[in-house]
Amino acid sequence: MEKFKEYIKRYLLLIVALFIMAFGISLSTKARLGTTPISSVPLVLSLGLPWSMGKIVIVMQVVFVVLQIVILRREYQPLQLLQLVVALIFGYFTDFTLNLVSDMQIHSYLVQWLVCIVSIFVVALGVFLEIKANVVMLAGEGLVKAIAQKTRKDFGKIKMCFDSALVIISVSASVYMFHELKGVREGTIAAALLVGNVVSYYNKRLNFIGLWFQGAEEKLSN
Repeated sequence: MEKFKEYIKRYLLLIVALFIMAFGISLSTKARLGTTPISSVPLVLSLGLPWSMGKIVIVMQVVFVVLQIVILRREYQPLQLLQLVVALIFGYFTDFTLNLVSDMQIHSYLVQWLVCIVSIFVVALGVFLEIKANVVMLAGEGLVKAIAQKTRKDFGKIKMCFDSALVIISVSASVYMFHELKGVREGTIAAALLVGNVVSYYNKRLNFIGLWFQGAEEKLSN
């Protein structure tokens, strides 16, 4: 029973983390300076296709799950199929939070940057909580982990290459569809450089969350 309660608590924290991440991404989208690398592809495609950003997020996450299965084959853990459920929730939250900020008015470049910076801190908080939940990660991180596991390369280096590839895809899609850059700007670079550092900051300042779950794990193991 204690173990069941522990998992419920972790999955609830994951849902909160997904909502916070989606809200941060929606804020960055509203700032119109570009969003996080992994969200840049759905954002660019949503500007040129009759699909919402949330629906494209779901499709992309499903593709990432399929790629994990192809890469890992027998090493793939069926439990990770829960990433599909996470993808649906995250996609819904993305569209929902985009509607929440739809009436926000931004009239100056300075305010754009302020909203962009706030979005970076919000996204980083969501990532931090997702890590602390320690259950199922988003399929993008799952794909990076699968590549790192198969190639035996450092996760951080694979993540950097993965994010760079997504930005290149976003830029290419934007130039192809609009003949100019849309959805990928200086805010994308800022997010790529700062989100990880802000997560580290939260890890130091909000370490009580990790200790809370660590204490629960120790009780379960006894």
